[in-house]
Amino acid sequence: MKPILKLYRGYANDQEFIVFGHVFKPNTANSYEFEKKRFKNAQSILNMYRVKTIGNTEVYLEHNGKKIMTKTLDDGYFKFCIPLEEELEHGWGDYYVSIYYKGGEIREKGSYIRPYDGNLGFISDIDDTFLVSHTRNFFKKIYILLFKNINKRKIFEGVVPHYQALSTAGRNKKDEMNAFFYVSSSEWNLYNFIVKFTQKHELPRAVLLLKDIKTSLTDFLVTGRGNHNHKFDKIKHILEFYPHLKYTLLGDDSQHDPFLYEDICKIFPITVKAVYIRQTGSQKKAKALAALKNIESIGVSICYFKDSEEAIAHSKRIGLIQ
Repeated sequence: MKPILKLYRGYANDQEFIVFGHVFKPNTANSYEFEKKRFKNAQSILNMYRVKTIGNTEVYLEHNGKKIMTKTLDDGYFKFCIPLEEELEHGWGDYYVSIYYKGGEIREKGSYIRPYDGNLGFISDIDDTFLVSHTRNFFKKIYILLFKNINKRKIFEGVVPHYQALSTAGRNKKDEMNAFFYVSSSEWNLYNFIVKFTQKHELPRAVLLLKDIKTSLTDFLVTGRGNHNHKFDKIKHILEFYPHLKYTLLGDDSQHDPFLYEDICKIFPITVKAVYIRQTGSQKKAKALAALKNIESIGVSICYFKDSEEAIAHSKRIGLIQ
């Protein structure tokens, strides 16, 4: 069996092109079936955390008529950050990466975005922001992840029209969309699931920035938990990579989003336009309220909402969508 080359959605500005992925040892890493029921679905999910990566292997990016080589990190992850000599076209484009195994080439096609000219960018969390995950209840979260297939997983009512309106806000041309990023504490193991879920529900096509790959069933039990500093680092990177955009941050109060976004707003008080936090419990959290009031005092618009209709009304009120 051949190694598996997995590519993720990349992104570019007018100066730099960034693409990334993983190299796995042969297994079922590319053949998960998310429409299986109950125990077969659980088996597919667990298999995602039984992957084995290949470190320090050569990876080749085809770019501008050249093949550029790098090597994977110890966890099989690779990333190309390439300075641009020629300007890339706006919108979604393709890129190609290859590895060599026993004299043969394994070549895969990925996609990347260079956002259209505009002034709006959107960064959203995933679990309990648009995907109902019950993060606050550990046992319920694990049960749903294992035994509810992609057709049974729920999305919050009103999320789709809200996100679609944000995606096209300020756009005159039908095929032009605003930059969208999904930044989550979910691991790269869940990449395929998240992509399929967002496609199924017609959410905006986005770049995903997730947490380091997990390679054991023990790691599965702490999926989405632990340190959230990587989210801060990735959001900070996006704001610095596209400094001309005005950002809206969307999250929930189940974990650390209000405090993470508070720190981001303190560093980027001009760059962040609005912060949306979904209320996941029966009552608003005092600490989340305090963080949001502090964000508002910096001059950033805030919305702490239970139902997406409230968020849509707020977006219209501040002129974010029509």
